[in-house]
Amino acid sequence: MPQFCANLTWLFTELPFLERFAAAKEAGFDAVEVLFPYDVNAQDMVNALSRHQLQMALINCPPPNYAGGPQGFAAVPGLEERFKKDFGRALRYAQTLGARHLHIMAGVAEGDEAKGTFVNNLRWAAAEAPAQSLTIEPINNETMPGYFLNDFNLGREIITAIDAPNLRLQFDAFHAAKITGDVMGTWDAMRDITAHVQVAQTPDRSEPDRGEIDFPAFFAELDAQGYAGWVSGEYKPRHATADGLSWLTDH
Repeated sequence: MPQFCANLTWLFTELPFLERFAAAKEAGFDAVEVLFPYDVNAQDMVNALSRHQLQMALINCPPPNYAGGPQGFAAVPGLEERFKKDFGRALRYAQTLGARHLHIMAGVAEGDEAKGTFVNNLRWAAAEAPAQSLTIEPINNETMPGYFLNDFNLGREIITAIDAPNLRLQFDAFHAAKITGDVMGTWDAMRDITAHVQVAQTPDRSEPDRGEIDFPAFFAELDAQGYAGWVSGEYKPRHATADGLSWLTDH
């Protein structure tokens, strides 16, 4: 059985944030991820992780811009110094929380200059934090219009070009369905460079149960292949989170 992880930004939102850790553990999860944890005291999260024997699987970089700016800009020309500054803050949070992965967001950009900026920033980050696993994630343009990294083959090209042992792919089955229409085929093409998996059903990004994506088959494939990373539920529960967790065992 794959190792399942709960995204606390999306799940258990009927509870105050710090109470979600206990709920995740009670539901059977051994790890959690939080997309943007920066407005929560890091020590409070460390305490919650320790108290409930949970691992922090992943956080996002950069910290959000509270003035309404972009959530990511690693591929945006002209913002290199800002990227380095914000990467430093995100890295400190990741290290404090013991986060296995730090997801670097490309942001909205296009063209060769953006690609060069993304590659240079990622190469710098991988060298700056050699002990930290870094991920990049293809995101479909319907969910995030204009996002630079909107293609899995582009993700492979960038990871191959940088050739750093701590830079890998973050494979989101929901985005794979939107981008290629073939989750299993895309997984087979990308699994050798993948460090972290996220799941949600299409088209409504709900529980990863039976539907357009055959998640029982996907989970069985991960298990058969010996995938050793986390599989995170990053979805919008149809009702209360606890009422929709049968997908954890129905495979």
